[in-house]
Amino acid sequence: METLKVDVGHARYPITIGPALLARRDLLDAQIAGEAVLIVSNSVVAPLYAARLRSGLAGRRVADCILEDGEQYKTLQAAGRVFDALVAHRLNRDATVLALGGGVVGDIAGFAAACYQRGVAYAQFPTTLLAQVDSSVGGKTGVNHPGGKNLIGAFYQPVAVIADTDTLATLPDRELRAGLAEVIKYGLVCDPPLFAWLESNASQLLARDAAALTHAIARSCAIKASIVGRDEREHGVRAILNFGHTFGHAIEAATDYREYLHGEAVALGMLMATDFSNRIGLIERSVVERVRALLTLAGLPTVPPRIGRTRALELMQMDKKVLAGAVRLILLERLGSAIVTSDYAAGALEATLTEYLE
Repeated sequence: METLKVDVGHARYPITIGPALLARRDLLDAQIAGEAVLIVSNSVVAPLYAARLRSGLAGRRVADCILEDGEQYKTLQAAGRVFDALVAHRLNRDATVLALGGGVVGDIAGFAAACYQRGVAYAQFPTTLLAQVDSSVGGKTGVNHPGGKNLIGAFYQPVAVIADTDTLATLPDRELRAGLAEVIKYGLVCDPPLFAWLESNASQLLARDAAALTHAIARSCAIKASIVGRDEREHGVRAILNFGHTFGHAIEAATDYREYLHGEAVALGMLMATDFSNRIGLIERSVVERVRALLTLAGLPTVPPRIGRTRALELMQMDKKVLAGAVRLILLERLGSAIVTSDYAAGALEATLTEYLE
């Protein structure tokens, strides 16, 4: 078991990583306060792991809210179902919402907790690799809107993140690969040794080697905890963790959140952002080829859908990083170092969109 700390000044909480954590009553008693809890999960994860979590909560008043599975259900309506469950079970400000699932469940449950009675405690129990390495840490919560991804939400920190690595045993191969996209992202924007380690160890990760997975999760969480501690609300350095996401979110929205998993869309977006970085002279072509090779090694897509340049630009204009009408992009200035900028030739962006999306 490994424990890391997130400290954003007004909130401090542990990230615990290891096997057999869901039923650890001593751990749950230490990190989850209150007698009443609401488990928010989905129709895939709940049958697998809700009973195990309940066993670690013995003696408490436990209610649940089971949502539908999939990014297309990350909506205000789904958040409304969580509100309905909180009200129906007469849960008050001393209750804790427990998010048991992947990034969609975590985002919805966290957003509902941020809003209900102007804020109740919540804890993250991520069950996918993507959620364990990224979305469960840092307090970003929210839901999608037909006009764009994550347009409605709040920064709201959990009281704990408990990542039980045993849950990865039932994770479909496709979702495991999607989670690797976010690990690759950390290497690209912050940590060249991690990127090189992934080039050598991708096969072990895909084979679910426990030591390799634990290392990838712990290193990713350590990077994110450090960045979130410096910039909770994404006014500065935290924005680099969105590398590839502006392109990726456009791909997700244009395909109605049904064709690609989030990590798959991010993988495509990272390749496009790396290519664009090379196109405007920031990095060498060899970096683009290393990224393409690692994504391929990880079993991630490298050929985006032909959603069209015009549609992509429309969706990118709704990205939360747009400032004064300019699309700000996270670009690589070298492997392990990223910048946020809108200072680029519009023609270069259009050329990248045309090459990849037309």
